[in-house]
Amino acid sequence: MTHRRSWAEPWKIKVVEPIRMTTAAEREAHIREAGYNTFLLRSADVYIDLLTDSGTNAMSDRQWAGMMLGDEAYAGSRNYYALEDAVREFYGFPYLIPTHQGRGAEHLLSKILITPGDHVPGNMYFTTTRVHQELAGATFHDVILDEAHDPASEHPFKGDVDLDKLDALVREVGAEQVPYISVAATVNLAGGQPVQLSNLRRVAEYCHARKIRVILDATRAVENAWFIQQREPGMHQHSVAAILKLMCECADGATMSGKKDSLVNIGGWLGLRDASLAEAARELVVVFEGLHTYGGLAGRDMEAMAIGIRESVEESHIASRIGQVHYLGQRLIDAGVPVVRPLGGHAVFLDAAAILTRLPREQFPAQALAAALYLESGVRAMERGAVSAGRDPKTGENRYPALELVRLTIPRRVYTQAHMDVVTESVAEVFALRARVQGLRFTYEPNVLRFFQARFEPVGES
Repeated sequence: MTHRRSWAEPWKIKVVEPIRMTTAAEREAHIREAGYNTFLLRSADVYIDLLTDSGTNAMSDRQWAGMMLGDEAYAGSRNYYALEDAVREFYGFPYLIPTHQGRGAEHLLSKILITPGDHVPGNMYFTTTRVHQELAGATFHDVILDEAHDPASEHPFKGDVDLDKLDALVREVGAEQVPYISVAATVNLAGGQPVQLSNLRRVAEYCHARKIRVILDATRAVENAWFIQQREPGMHQHSVAAILKLMCECADGATMSGKKDSLVNIGGWLGLRDASLAEAARELVVVFEGLHTYGGLAGRDMEAMAIGIRESVEESHIASRIGQVHYLGQRLIDAGVPVVRPLGGHAVFLDAAAILTRLPREQFPAQALAAALYLESGVRAMERGAVSAGRDPKTGENRYPALELVRLTIPRRVYTQAHMDVVTESVAEVFALRARVQGLRFTYEPNVLRFFQARFEPVGES
């Protein structure tokens, strides 16, 4: 008889960072002081931190060794050329503009491509991406599959672009008013859901026939490549690295936050195929970020990112990374907790609307659930619902997306399966006591990207 063997992380622990569990009384004081916003908690007061996988990864010994090779020359750093070589080899973009992180690349891209009055379609919005597009004068349009807005749908590629929706938009506004389509791989706010390679190819064919550029949000494209390998017919024999390159061949450019897939704590880049666009981006990067050969980064950070790119496509690494996410997700499913299905790549998303059915959307169920989880267990998660969606810039009304979620985001190479067991038990306890969770209302609301710094109080308090 053949037995399936257990899998283990493809690394061993060399350095540890102590963490401490707070008391219930301490956590109540901390969450009140933070205005019921988990972003405003101090990390020292958090037990298991699942706020984000952005810059929270554990770097390898090879990356730390690479940090000692930092060439901190202001111009022409050796580490820039190492990063350029890695991007060309694994992502295929000939022109590289480094930035301090992904939103720096989004800013440059919006500046060089968008004219006020333009329309930018995408496979679901992302917070910083959309705000850069809107600040540049464009209107974002969601052209993702309908299944992406249904947390219970088991569609294996809920990140796919709906070509009919895209075509309807282009016909309505005219191709000349669509500078590019923004395709995220994976789609964060849909639950970390992937895009098919075949869909990407159809999107590229459609757009290029109409002189519309395809821009890939490649922040978690390695994870997307793994899903293609596992789920898309005919792709199982391809390596993750080969699939990543095939995905990028569909795009004219890419924005990248190296703080996710590339396993570093800071850094990003804009990759382009057009030499004239690259020159325009270089002109702007010296205004907003730094010289075009460092883009706001130290040389050591670029070296660590170049090494991290190579580590990110190792088959054992990516299988372990997504395997840990799915371990947590399956345990929560087994416990009866509503989560977004199928399980995605970087996080497990709790369906706050299904958990807190008695709370109206204007009381922000996902924000309330994230606060309750911290209060119960010291586990920090992130709201991904109406608070993140913000207000419509034209009407000023709250946007209420179909999905009202709490994201349990797992940093790479940081936590063990035992930590995931604690998270499961903590979420299950909050789920059992969900009738006690109070809705929230704003006491302070920023104008832009409000979820980062907003403050709340329980409804009924004054």
